[in-house]
Amino acid sequence: MKKIKMIFVMVMVATFYTGTVSAATCEVKYNRTACPGKEKISYKKCKGKKTCSKFKEADSVEQCREKATKSCANKRYSITKSKVINAVYDGKPITTASGKSDFCLEYANVSTEFNKCND
Repeated sequence: MKKIKMIFVMVMVATFYTGTVSAATCEVKYNRTACPGKEKISYKKCKGKKTCSKFKEADSVEQCREKATKSCANKRYSITKSKVINAVYDGKPITTASGKSDFCLEYANVSTEFNKCND
């Protein structure tokens, strides 16, 4: 019986340890600018608000940066004019590799996906 209790305690300690070492929280903050007259549908992804946060798991600051940059993607050209994406990793604000707080400033497709309301 003592062996079973000891094994149980070891499993619980191991579970607790792995839980504390696992991924941290990556908060991705969205701030959308809608095309004129499209505010309601553009803000729908933030429950009707211009700004919101979505929480994702990330194993590192770099992985959080990648998630923030991917969040810049815009496929609704005639609905959302642009986005500003900021991120917080493990409770601390992070920036792009070059130090910018708005990840969309370095998003590769910004010129083809933003400011297309009238196209």
